[in-house]
Amino acid sequence: MEQLAPRRNLRDELKDRGIRMTHQREIVLELIQGSSRHLDAESLWKLAARKDTCINLATIYRTLTLLKRFGLVDELDLMHIEGEKHYYEVTRLRSHIHLACFRCGEIQEFQTPLFTKLCKQVEQECSFSIKTGRLEFGGLCSKCRQKERPAAD
Repeated sequence: MEQLAPRRNLRDELKDRGIRMTHQREIVLELIQGSSRHLDAESLWKLAARKDTCINLATIYRTLTLLKRFGLVDELDLMHIEGEKHYYEVTRLRSHIHLACFRCGEIQEFQTPLFTKLCKQVEQECSFSIKTGRLEFGGLCSKCRQKERPAAD
């Protein structure tokens, strides 16, 4: 599996596809592209509403649907750590592993050459061309593991 470069700016990707850029759509794109964490639709809406109080949740979902249709964002369930909530991230065109903490909900991304090696093995043995890969592990993050350890006497 080849490791591809990250995508260009989401705004440019949509403009190249002839999609009209509204002010509200620009806000949503900026938030998704600039986020260092995985956002669900409601969190995205709350952040967007700080920039434009007229933006509503339906606009968020329409924009996410548009981005998913063009393969620009991925919709993730991340082990359903918060019920049926789904999270969104820019499609990075690289393989990675999500680590979801069951206690605090923190999501970490992890990359390893072993995952790339596994993807190559799958491609060879299954005659399958993988474009991107993702794997999820659920457990406890280091902070939550620290809290779980009994205090030394």
